Amino acid sequence: MSESVSSRPSEWDLLDDRLHAECRIFDVRRQWFRHPVDGREGDFYVLKTSDWVNVIALTPAEELVMVRQFRYGSRKLSLETPGGVTEAGEEPLVAGLRELREETGYAGEGARLLSFCRPNSAILSNRCFFALVEKVEKVDEVAFDPNEEIETVLVPLDEIPALIRSGEISHSLALNALFLLFMERGLPLPA
Repeated sequence: MSESVSSRPSEWDLLDDRLHAECRIFDVRRQWFRHPVDGREGDFYVLKTSDWVNVIALTPAEELVMVRQFRYGSRKLSLETPGGVTEAGEEPLVAGLRELREETGYAGEGARLLSFCRPNSAILSNRCFFALVEKVEKVDEVAFDPNEEIETVLVPLDEIPALIRSGEISHSLALNALFLLFMERGLPLPA
């Protein structure tokens, strides 16, 4: 990475951190920060939530195990990689394998973490991990959480670029997972 031409931004000092609202899946924190050089201050709102994990699950036939479900934010059905929340003290890989099995009934071998991202570091405090599991097979019945209604969809890997280009796959974390898979496999990224 080349050196930046402009000066590097400062890391602001946290002066106060208070609970603003407690919600079912996240807490809204009101945080007061001060700039370490010029002293200006401001309050910011941060959503404090658990880490997440998305699973890239491939069958022996090179099909990607995906899920389709209703998403309340967009009020649309969304085709995405399986995943969910890591429980307190749970390792991301363990959480990913649990979520894959609960949402789809699939399990496999050679599971490993590829990377992680910060879903939106402007307002979210958490990370989303990406796990790759290969040679997955249907081994169990699904076990949905309350308010989950999920369809399992097997998508041939070579159809993924067209689904991304068409907007059929538009969930940002699923896109991150798929781009990591393409990079891992040395495949050309969908353009």
